[in-house]
Amino acid sequence: MASSYCCSRLLLQSQSSRLMLRFSPFLATPPTPSSLSFSSNCHVSSSAQATLQQQHEQQPLPQSSQLVALEYADLNLSYNLDLGHVRIRQHVNPLSSSFSVPAQVPDWNHAFADPTLPLMVDIGCGSGRFLMWLAKRTPKERNFLGLEIRERIVKRAESWAKDLALDNILFLFANATISFKQLVESYPGPLVLVSVLCPDPHFKKKHHKRRVLQKPLVGAIVDNLMPGGQVFIQSDVIEMALDMRNQFDEVKTLKHIEVLDPAMLCDSEGWLLSNPMAIRTEREIHAEHEGAKIYRRLYQKQMIDHL
Repeated sequence: MASSYCCSRLLLQSQSSRLMLRFSPFLATPPTPSSLSFSSNCHVSSSAQATLQQQHEQQPLPQSSQLVALEYADLNLSYNLDLGHVRIRQHVNPLSSSFSVPAQVPDWNHAFADPTLPLMVDIGCGSGRFLMWLAKRTPKERNFLGLEIRERIVKRAESWAKDLALDNILFLFANATISFKQLVESYPGPLVLVSVLCPDPHFKKKHHKRRVLQKPLVGAIVDNLMPGGQVFIQSDVIEMALDMRNQFDEVKTLKHIEVLDPAMLCDSEGWLLSNPMAIRTEREIHAEHEGAKIYRRLYQKQMIDHL
């Protein structure tokens, strides 16, 4: 009886390990097959094995929203009645007149405890969890600026950042296409990283001009990025990923990271195999939960004399 109970626990632990591997981005090295298989070491009846397997299959897999909550659990974000569960409008027309006014340049001395720190800008930051996770881990090393065109979720992100007492992060309601340049040019410190992660693909060809990444924005990113600075792009939509990739591939001062660091592995088509940021965005979690592939590229700006 004790032997059967022991083996049952081992089998359940094996199944739990498989779920952890499937849903955690932090387990880089999977256990060996021998460590996950106990059939050769345990004498469990075939009927008991069938019962355990049936129980496992009947357990519902986590919803993507649950996976997001788990990934960002250490932020311990609160939800109040006024700002908490904000209904997010997925598609916004950035060409609308209501989004044509550039965002006001903030007082950087008021926005950040130290406005001379290196700056990361996340274009289309969504809920802001991704940036807050990074900001919490590098409080004295880097500042973070999140630009988002949907004002209601910007207000919620601001509330969360205040609750977390983060003095190295700022969220702005802004149309990045027209506001990015003047914002980063006014920042006292160096621009070291720009991310454009799973932006709205605006599928219809006539709506491609609504995409956030247009040539003027690409130029502003490259011009203001310090030598050695990086651009990280990703999308779960291949058409959107290719559009962004083609624009940055054309920039002579940018080199893809695999050229500079062979340890950054890519597939045969040049897409990064893993997320280099140590944390997934919410859209990334949802997409991977649904079985979608994430297409990623990471560029680094070169010194002129290195070209």
